[in-house]
Amino acid sequence: MLDDYTEFLRWEKAHSEHTVRAYVGDARALVSFAGARGVAVDAIDLAVLRAWLAESTRRGAARTSITRQVSAARTFCAWATREGVFAIDPAQRLVAPKGRRTLPPVLAKDQARAVMSATRPAGDDAPSDDPVALRDRVIVEVLYASGIRVGELCGLDLRDVDAHRMVLRVIGKGDKERIVPFGEPARKALGEWMTRGRPALANDKSGQALLLGARGGRLDQRMARTVVTAAVDRAGGSHMGPHGLRHSAATHLLEGGADLRVVQELLGHSSLATTQLYTHVSVERLRAVHEQAHPRA
Repeated sequence: MLDDYTEFLRWEKAHSEHTVRAYVGDARALVSFAGARGVAVDAIDLAVLRAWLAESTRRGAARTSITRQVSAARTFCAWATREGVFAIDPAQRLVAPKGRRTLPPVLAKDQARAVMSATRPAGDDAPSDDPVALRDRVIVEVLYASGIRVGELCGLDLRDVDAHRMVLRVIGKGDKERIVPFGEPARKALGEWMTRGRPALANDKSGQALLLGARGGRLDQRMARTVVTAAVDRAGGSHMGPHGLRHSAATHLLEGGADLRVVQELLGHSSLATTQLYTHVSVERLRAVHEQAHPRA
């Protein structure tokens, strides 16, 4: 049953592999929890679901983890109902805890510039013959310039880069395609990688992948995270990975006057509420200006 559910998530729902693993893991945990209490899968009801969540809470699971478990349980039960396992969906009245939205860490603009410089050779215009160094520069420049996810970056193929128009064709969550622009520094980094870096690493395992690992295969997301974390650490910024560059790009766009819906489109958010999370820095900026300028602040 879980194998069938996995295929449903992967192909019909078109979830990412990360989401598939998380949702299937939660479904397996729910079934095991019920089984340990002598409850068959087709007898799982709202009380069992609530007891399962209560057990996770007792073990110290974070609020965000509980929220994900609720979402996973709803998806699993809806699928199982459709498949005839349940006569009535037991998760229809299952409620997620109210999320406490934490503000994501972001780089200041001068810190972002320092991170970009941390992957450059001595002197901005100094040439580099190290293909890995050229690739690492592309990783941080493109992530910050475009705000795309690290999985989207590693999934880029050669044909997805339009250097003339300076845009990327990105396949995001749910296999949704969008076009994302990038700036001159990222264009320069991509050009150097394409002419001097990629040819040095490419082999019969490379295919059409834009970014490559040291052995010539498509770049692994874990390596990209390592590159970003190291660059941020060298620049003296807050400890963060690729998602931190995405947060920073979104915040700096909004601070620069970008429309919220434009930023939503660039980031590939399905809901505007998700994008609004990035307005916190702009609000802080408004508050600072108010306190400085208003006589009754």
